[in-house]
Amino acid sequence: MKRLASWKVSAEFWERVEPLIPKRLRNAGKAYQRKAGGGRKPQAPRKVFEGIIYVLRTGCQWKALPKSEFGSSSSVHQYFLDWEAAGLFEKLWKSGLMEYDDMEGIAWEWQSLDGAMVKAPLALEAVGRNPTDRGKNGCKRSILTDKKGIPLSIIISGANTHDVKLLAATLDGIVIERPDVKDEKEQNLCLDAGYVGSKAEQEVLDRAYIPHNRPRGEEIEEKAKNPDFKPKRWVVEVCHSWFNRFRKILVRYEKMARSYMGLLMLAAAVIVFRKIKRQNQPNIIYG
Repeated sequence: MKRLASWKVSAEFWERVEPLIPKRLRNAGKAYQRKAGGGRKPQAPRKVFEGIIYVLRTGCQWKALPKSEFGSSSSVHQYFLDWEAAGLFEKLWKSGLMEYDDMEGIAWEWQSLDGAMVKAPLALEAVGRNPTDRGKNGCKRSILTDKKGIPLSIIISGANTHDVKLLAATLDGIVIERPDVKDEKEQNLCLDAGYVGSKAEQEVLDRAYIPHNRPRGEEIEEKAKNPDFKPKRWVVEVCHSWFNRFRKILVRYEKMARSYMGLLMLAAAVIVFRKIKRQNQPNIIYG
């Protein structure tokens, strides 16, 4: 079977999205009749969702959406805002994590956390001067992953926010229920040198994690001494690279923080569903 383009929505993916689409609330006891000249009919939800995926993947402006394929670009953008406010993208991410946990199993025993900065020239919220980009506007996303790099939590802030200040919020932002350490295996948390300090260590211990702070240089030295040594923190870097493949979030042009978070959560959902392996069945994302 031919693999679908990255911006296409497969039938398997739509089966998981459709039940989560917000329904329009109407008075059950009232009869509705469309008036002449009442405006355009609502767009098909699947076409709208495909338009949002197209923007997320290609990074084009909302107003640059091909009208012949997706209809009114302003309508698609308004649906995106409405669905984000209704929590659709977070629900989809949660749904993906729950299915992934059933099929593959979330590897809670080793988790990794780190931040990454992106340019944000037009942002008005959750933005700050990027110290690595000559003080230009930038945004930082802090991500927590499991052992295999599956995103469990995302927090955004200004690029001038130190990583350690986002540690607690990122650990508390896991979108599904975290297993109780008393009932399950112990949970380790891998961090880099940016999280060294007694306050950061206490934040980690308070949440029943075992902290592992190893600078990259130490891991390289250990690898040279012991060929069997396998660093565990690098998976969060891989996860950040997966997010960077979605061109709409590689450079943040969204002014509002909630719009950018909506795109990040949708990207996280796509990443999770893509990693679910089903024997003798097509891939959920690519068909």
